[in-house]
Amino acid sequence: MPKKEILLYPDKVLKSRAQEIDNIDLDIISLAEDMKRTMHSAPGVGLAAPQVGESKRLIVVDQSAGRDESQLIILINPVIIEKEGVETDTEMCLSVPETSVDVDRAGRILVTGTDLGGKEVRMEAQGYLARIFQHEIDHLDGKVILDYASNLKRSIYLKKRKKGTL
Repeated sequence: MPKKEILLYPDKVLKSRAQEIDNIDLDIISLAEDMKRTMHSAPGVGLAAPQVGESKRLIVVDQSAGRDESQLIILINPVIIEKEGVETDTEMCLSVPETSVDVDRAGRILVTGTDLGGKEVRMEAQGYLARIFQHEIDHLDGKVILDYASNLKRSIYLKKRKKGTL
């Protein structure tokens, strides 16, 4: 299964709301496998389908970054239905290389979605895992970490991208 290319901001797919997935077919299963491979080889702890050019509401999450297969979570059409608390931490993103942004996120969330087998999943996440889910779900809504940055930081990033230094 091929590794996918990770798109870089400001690619238009990264700025748009991804489409709901109505049918879990072989294409979706294959996409999830390709995303897992891409995320682990990056290396990263989360990846959303828009980051590999697919406007679909699909995320892969693995806070172990590939060290523990049991921590891999694949969710279709994830939705955060509860949020609690606020924690600020520095985040980086595979689609916004060499840039970090301090982002406020809920400390605890309740997320629902569907697994690749079509079964509804409901899980609580706290701390780092909650942060990863929120980051990846942001991608599904056309949001990246630069949306939390100052205008100055965003313009510096965009100038570097334009010059080809990122």
